[in-house]
Amino acid sequence: MFESLGDRLQAVVSKIKGYGKITEENISEIVRDIRLALLEADVNYTVVKEFTNKVKEKALGEEVQKSLKPSEQFVKIVKDELVELLGGNQAPLVTDGSFNMLMLVGLQGSGKTTAIGKLANLLRKKYNKKPLMVACDIYRPAAIDQLKQIGRELNIEVYEEGQKNPVEIITNAVNYAKSNGFNYILVDTAGRLHIDETLMEELKKISSNFKFSEILLVIDSMMGQDAINVITGFNESLPLTGAILTKLDGDTRGGVALSVRHLTNVPIKMIGVSEKMDGLEEFYPDRMATRILGMGDIMTMLEKAESVINEDEAKDLSKKMRKGTYDLNDFLNNLRQIKRLGPLENLIKLIPGAKKMGLGNVEINPKDMAHIEAIVLSMTPYERRHPEVLKASRKQRIAKGSGREVSEVNRLLNQFEQMKTMMKNMGNGNMKLPF
Repeated sequence: MFESLGDRLQAVVSKIKGYGKITEENISEIVRDIRLALLEADVNYTVVKEFTNKVKEKALGEEVQKSLKPSEQFVKIVKDELVELLGGNQAPLVTDGSFNMLMLVGLQGSGKTTAIGKLANLLRKKYNKKPLMVACDIYRPAAIDQLKQIGRELNIEVYEEGQKNPVEIITNAVNYAKSNGFNYILVDTAGRLHIDETLMEELKKISSNFKFSEILLVIDSMMGQDAINVITGFNESLPLTGAILTKLDGDTRGGVALSVRHLTNVPIKMIGVSEKMDGLEEFYPDRMATRILGMGDIMTMLEKAESVINEDEAKDLSKKMRKGTYDLNDFLNNLRQIKRLGPLENLIKLIPGAKKMGLGNVEINPKDMAHIEAIVLSMTPYERRHPEVLKASRKQRIAKGSGREVSEVNRLLNQFEQMKTMMKNMGNGNMKLPF
């Protein structure tokens, strides 16, 4: 996500580190590099011009704090302006009230049907809602089948009546939802390959007949600057409350995200970060700005961890860390929790300074984790609780049972012992941090 833009901006910012003070000459050079980086990322020219002018004006007009180096002051200015460009404050999804209705709109192929499944999954997990997905893409039978398949995968109900009038379908869906305890309706609508009058009239009719808490436009972030025209077109016909940018995990330059709010005043509410059904994140301008500048995103990292580790498990783990009783059963449980967090490469990128530590392009083969799990599962319950009993003959049996080499068993046990020692030191407050 924003890798190429992030690399360019981080390289630009690092150039100023050797400067003793900020001058108009060196700032002009830096700002020129920032302008080129943003233009190459497909950010709208008007947006780029306004952004760089503000950065230059603040950098020259602000006194550098004595406790900060010029580079640190400049990075702060760039970060603050990026946050402002991305929308300033987070625009949260409407989740209050006893009953909410949400409609997704967008062009065909933008990822709308998949996004509605991801959104329903997030509402259920994070906000404890009982969502009902409503199939109203009546022109593309495959869309109804796709939504039903997503519903089966997530165990979330889908309401559909085939190719009837969308207003009738939604009216019946509302009655069904209220009678069956659903408190959040998500309506999937028809799309087109381009904006046309027929599509807009249908969407306007739906919008005028129901009180929607949210009308979200789904945009493929790989569209480039054409996305701005699409957002403007939909926004002129519908009371959009926000946008969902899909496919941000793909090979996208990021220009759409940096241009949307400034040019259309439509806030980005959600971003798609993976193809999996939990691959939708709420959009925080400040967190995205720190990611782009290579500062990591600790808050998102902690939220991901909290989603798979409950409070009781965390307390139990803390006790075991202090007592040094962490065993391979705990290790196996933690491994499975980590797998539920999604691709580890994405998680590592959230660590501040990951790229400087050489972790920016780390690739972790999911098979490696499966091999580790197979090794641990080939141990007896007693061996997992008492790994100290694992001598040569036992290791050979475990290797054979897991289809791995004895050297891999030894490597796993060595890594486990190192982790156990580190966790005990952390639990006792003896861990010296490298900063």
